[in-house]
Amino acid sequence: MWGICTSFALCIVAFLQQSAWIVVHPRAGRRCGGVGRRIVAGFPVQVCRKGYSSVRVLVVTSDVPLVEGGHRVIARALVQALRDQGHQAEVLTTPQNRFGRQVSAYLATWLTDVGLTGDGHPVDAVISLRYPAYAVRHPRHVVWLNHRLREYYDLWPAYSATLGLRGRIVQGIRRGVLHALDRHFLRSGRTVFAQSGTIRARLERWGGVSARVLHPPAPQRPYRCDGYDGTVLSVARLQPLKRNELLIEAVAATPGARARIAGEGPELERLQVLVESLRVADRVEFLGRLSEERLVAEYARCSAVWYGARAEDYGLVTLEAFNSSKPVITCTDSGGPAELVEDDATGFVVDPTIEQVGTALARLQDPERAAELGARAREVARAHSWAHAVETLLGHSKAQ
Repeated sequence: MWGICTSFALCIVAFLQQSAWIVVHPRAGRRCGGVGRRIVAGFPVQVCRKGYSSVRVLVVTSDVPLVEGGHRVIARALVQALRDQGHQAEVLTTPQNRFGRQVSAYLATWLTDVGLTGDGHPVDAVISLRYPAYAVRHPRHVVWLNHRLREYYDLWPAYSATLGLRGRIVQGIRRGVLHALDRHFLRSGRTVFAQSGTIRARLERWGGVSARVLHPPAPQRPYRCDGYDGTVLSVARLQPLKRNELLIEAVAATPGARARIAGEGPELERLQVLVESLRVADRVEFLGRLSEERLVAEYARCSAVWYGARAEDYGLVTLEAFNSSKPVITCTDSGGPAELVEDDATGFVVDPTIEQVGTALARLQDPERAAELGARAREVARAHSWAHAVETLLGHSKAQ
């Protein structure tokens, strides 16, 4: 009951407050012997005598302990891209909290001071990536949305079906509260970009939030192609939505097909049992969690990459594969990956069935065919640059 009361109280507080309110200390600012101020990426900044100018940007995301998610990778890559463009940037991680305790995380995030750096300088801009990080308050706040709490949105029917009557009532109330909070924070003057068309459609369906699509490029890694060894690589957390089970079953049904599965997660033991029961232990290998160097090497050697997750928000793996000149097998209901893969051009977009996935696996056992599709995929990857992403998120520079 206390949690429910807290939820409603926070809703009232959030709606009454100005979400963009922030206090900046009047003495804050950069001292560099400057010659004046100008507009850089839409923000007023100090210009030094050497002509150098930059903005201070916080990339804000939320997290849970000891789990590496795609949003972490994107946050680090965005910070690196901002620094490469001459800006000062850092990741700020806000709490996410365990399931059922998210409202307190929204409150903690809303109370977080992002106005000043530790040495008293103003933060010029904030870019938030996911719930509840977009609850932070800053007058120049851009949301580049990875996702909201999916169990209360597109996954609600499947999740609520697992609950008893009391659970549906309690979680239904929490769901209503979070919907209200999300609508408020995402419709309170913030500029919103969605990381895929799938995310944009969900924003419009649940909340009436307008957003532009901006796909994140692949992280800055030394991608390469060492050839096409006939294996299909899967890179994902081992959980049901990623559908590695479908890949394993397709491998078992396709003579000569081989798969290498990278990642950790709660499905590992069940997938290992499945591999043994299908007698494909000699054709399916579990790689565990990979270092960045090993990940690049695995992309470099494989013939194709599997990313057939169900209703994926974005799927950064797709562009990582493309940067390695590797085609991607995805499914018609995979969401973000299916937006990037062109069927029979940069990979295959198939129905999520053993037969169709198996057909795609068989076609990509031909190294010449894999190389042909991989070359086209590499061209698509070149169209996604971090320089463009930074410019889009911060805006165009102009003199004042």
